[in-house]
Order: sequence, then C-alpha cells, then structure tokens
Amino acid sequence: MAKTFSTMLPLGTLAPNFQLPDVVSGQTVSLADFANKKALLVIFLSRHCPYVQHIKFELAKLGQEYTQSNLGIVAISANDVNTHPDDAPESLQAFAEELDLTYPLLFDETQATAKNFFAACTPDFFLFDANQRLVYRGQLDDSRPQSGIPVTGKDLRAAIADVLAGRDVTWEQKPSIGCNIKWKLGNEPVYYKTPALAKLTEGIAV
Repeated sequence: MAKTFSTMLPLGTLAPNFQLPDVVSGQTVSLADFANKKALLVIFLSRHCPYVQHIKFELAKLGQEYTQSNLGIVAISANDVNTHPDDAPESLQAFAEELDLTYPLLFDETQATAKNFFAACTPDFFLFDANQRLVYRGQLDDSRPQSGIPVTGKDLRAAIADVLAGRDVTWEQKPSIGCNIKWKLGNEPVYYKTPALAKLTEGIAV
C-alpha cells in the first residue's frame, strides 16, 4: 500500500453529482436520491485495504445507528479491479453482506466519481449539509491499524451531530489516512503523486 492522506477538499464545495450501481441491489443510486436529507455522508473505501478492515465494524455501526435519522450515507469503491480483484463488485457485495451494511455500496468503474470528489485514500470521508455543501472531510477518528487507539468514530460522529443539529462544524479537521486509491494505469488524477502532494505518500507496496 501507499500511505496516503485526504486531499482536504475546500469546505463549502458543492457535492459532485454521481450515478453509480449498488453492488447488492444492482440499482443505480444518485446524488439526487439524497436531496431531502439534512446531511449526506459519502465514504470511499475498498475491501482489501487494512485501514478499512481496521474500521469496518464501525462503518457498519454508523449505518445501523443513523438508519432512522435525517442522514443519508453512501459508500463508493473505485479501485482498479484488474490489480485488486478483492474490490470487484462480487467481492464488494460479499463485504456488504458480511457487515450487514444498511446503506448502498456503489462501484465506480470509471473512477470518474472518485476524481470528482478529489478522493485520494481508503477510507476517505465527505460530509455534506442540507444544501449539499461540504462541511467536513477527513478522518473517522485517531485510530489506525496497530495504533492501540480504540475505534470510536469520534471526529466524524461529532461532525454529523453538528450538522444534524444545525450547527457549524468549526473545530479543526484532520485528514484521513489510508491506502491510496488504486487508479487504472493512465487514469491517475492530476493530484495523485504531484510534487505538491508528494509528501502525502510513503510507500510500502502491497
């Protein structure tokens, strides 16, 4: 893997449109489906990534806890399945069923949606308000694999609580850290391993 940080998309950015298939139901899910929600959480993940594996039960718990709330949640996987077959739709479906996810898990085959979000790592979190403007991006919490810090979701949970209560998210936001999105050869975005972002990757290949 290459240890990669969130790009920290500017707050206030309008949520990019998307129309992607859900790996479980096969139905197309779009940004418009969440137009009436007070908040929308978009999670970029992959099945094989150890950073995602580390928090996977918290990801499932979030969905279960907010099922009856005014928060919409959607997860997206954009990895190149030729190099990482564990992130193919059939494997993602098994992952969603293993965790009993209560929200859609979408497959971004072209990687266009990941690029539009400036997503860089898995996991990567983007929280939008009722106007679908970005109010939080960054980490779930301070826990990382082998860190010894419990997975609580405290940062993301605090942001969700603020948005649902109609409060501004005013505290410092820390970038998420995870595996880099596995871009198809020749499809890498301009923000991937550019000089300005070179410090964001440290590399141990998996």
